[in-house]
Amino acid sequence: MAERTSYAPGTPSWVDLGTPDPEGAAAFYGAVFGWTAEMDPRPEAGGYGLFSLDGKHVAGVGPQQNPNMPPFWSVYITVADADETASKASALGATVVAGPMDVFDAGRMAVIQDPVGSFISVWQPNTMIGAQLVNQPGTFTWNDLGTNDLAKAGEFYQSLFGWGVDPMSGETATIWTLDGEQVCGAHKAAEGEFPAWSAMFLVEDTDKSAAQVSELGGSILMPPNDMGWGRGAVVADPHGAVFGIGSPTSVPD
Repeated sequence: MAERTSYAPGTPSWVDLGTPDPEGAAAFYGAVFGWTAEMDPRPEAGGYGLFSLDGKHVAGVGPQQNPNMPPFWSVYITVADADETASKASALGATVVAGPMDVFDAGRMAVIQDPVGSFISVWQPNTMIGAQLVNQPGTFTWNDLGTNDLAKAGEFYQSLFGWGVDPMSGETATIWTLDGEQVCGAHKAAEGEFPAWSAMFLVEDTDKSAAQVSELGGSILMPPNDMGWGRGAVVADPHGAVFGIGSPTSVPD
């Protein structure tokens, strides 16, 4: 389903980028994915903006909030009640680092650091559901957590969001499900890999898009290669924010 009007609680629904150069990021991602940037002029918005494709919101961008961390893509999970979810996360051993707080009339959010140390955001929608387009070229199609403790992270996220585990999961990688449908995954972080959630964006041609990332000043961390689901690569923008790109053999619902 490319165009979305709602997300069930427990579903990844939004991604946004924290970067030291929102204007430069707008130019970079605009060239790679065809996005246009709409920056919110209100001072209280803090320089936040929305990326759109074909007039539909697909991602967000804003100034990097923590200078002690590298720029990175944040992942948001839709929840029915942000306050209740934050309270439950705390009881499960996580740290609530921001919120819960209202984002104008768009919704209510909180930022949580899981018990292993990675950050995840939760989103209680009001006027904004999250991404209005997914699973088509230029939009996010998958989210994955690289973690230093796959078992501990699994216990936390499954308890917090009610996720199940797909039978295809193994010792070094997990696929999480919601109502029997695959929604996101996790893997044991490789040596030197920053333990964080990441976003993968669908592209028409992985090799061509990876080359474009490099030409625009980004870097290729994992060259394009064939996988079980299609062809993918891991790249980074000019400021080091890591993201995936992929051309699946079949597009997920």
